[in-house]
Amino acid sequence: MKLSAPKNSVWIVAVVLGVLGILGKFVAIPYVSQYAFAILAVGFVILAIACLLKNV
Repeated sequence: MKLSAPKNSVWIVAVVLGVLGILGKFVAIPYVSQYAFAILAVGFVILAIACLLKNV
């Protein structure tokens, strides 16, 4: 299996979701704090899929 680097836009979306998930755990943000782990997990899954697929 060959991995490829994700495009910058996908990487930025994944990082923003990850940061929101972490912030939501420690700071009370409406809606985000309630689903902090799910938001963090979605960011990680997006990044993992982008690394596995070509040209994403």
